[in-house]
Amino acid sequence: MSESFITCVKNGYVAMVTVDRPAKLNSLTPAMLDDLERVARELDADTEVRVVILTGGGEKAFCVGADINEWAALQPLDMWRRWVKRGHQVFDQWASLRQPVITAINGYTFGGGLELAIVGDIRISVENTQFALPEASIGTCPGWSGTQRLAQLIGPSRTKYLALSGQRISSEDALACGLVHEVVPVSEILDRANSLASEMATKAPIALQLTKQLVNAASGEGSEAILEAMAGAIAANTNDGAEGIASFQEKRPPNYQGN
Repeated sequence: MSESFITCVKNGYVAMVTVDRPAKLNSLTPAMLDDLERVARELDADTEVRVVILTGGGEKAFCVGADINEWAALQPLDMWRRWVKRGHQVFDQWASLRQPVITAINGYTFGGGLELAIVGDIRISVENTQFALPEASIGTCPGWSGTQRLAQLIGPSRTKYLALSGQRISSEDALACGLVHEVVPVSEILDRANSLASEMATKAPIALQLTKQLVNAASGEGSEAILEAMAGAIAANTNDGAEGIASFQEKRPPNYQGN
């Protein structure tokens, strides 16, 4: 069985997920994408977890994106199916996670790592780190929503600057443009993330989750599924909803009252 580089530790109402491959600056492999998907699926179904923290292992990097050695030899169709499409599916799953996600950015955040960081609802960064979209310098394009989700977050102009120039920006620049919400000393990153998560976990969990979904829908993030889910839940909990189930079970015509 291959080694897993994605860990998940629960502490009360808070779960901390770590991309834990520091020797390779937490670069992502196809197996790690599979593990990220599995963990997201488990968290989404966990009724005890109220807030999720996503961070990187070690002290140098949050995540520097895709492991080039893993995809460089792929044929075009495999590149699409096993890498770009797969990454999109996994990152979209994280972005739509039921619980609020705090990204604790503990170091370099490049390429797919930046795309992973922005699946978080709240993003906290350490001081003196850097962010970049360097894909064009190695002959490819951002493939996991760097041109889509990031453009919604910081605007098309700033996204073009990052993606077309490949320039690195500092954590202070990231704070100024809204890429991150807070910048803290390296020694305080996990304490601050845990403090914020614990504070959020004291609030009504369903209210937090619904608020997240409403804001996501307003920005176009899975709006169709969100609206259908909320409408279905409301309808199912009306008197007519109960009557519909009862009439089906009793094999009789329903008697709807409009309430």
